[in-house]
Amino acid sequence: MQRYKVEPYVVAADVYSVAPHVGRGGWTWYTGSASWMYRAGLEWMLGFRIRAGRLQLTPCVPADWPGYEVNFQHGSARYHISVENPQRVSTGVASIELDGNPVRGTDIALLDDGRTHEVRVTLGERAPVAAG
Repeated sequence: MQRYKVEPYVVAADVYSVAPHVGRGGWTWYTGSASWMYRAGLEWMLGFRIRAGRLQLTPCVPADWPGYEVNFQHGSARYHISVENPQRVSTGVASIELDGNPVRGTDIALLDDGRTHEVRVTLGERAPVAAG
């Protein structure tokens, strides 16, 4: 704190490397750095990415997190996403359910149907699919 001299809970756009300010932060609350922090948290930690009309769910969280929830609106549809971590892992999706139905893979097609959809993600190792 003595060296950084800015708020410890925000992202600094700059950390100076020239004397006499080596290690001191600058440009805090800068919109560019805030958006990168938001994106890193949402997309890369919580694993919540929207690509080509599909929602990809691939979390990478601390193993001791028991779970978390995300509420999301897409057009007129609402999505309540609950992520459970019963095996206390950091990555890996064991299963996804959309409105109580199993989903293959780690993404779902986003709908604009005015309904509220329940998405349940369970972290862990995915069970092998039986050949049939």
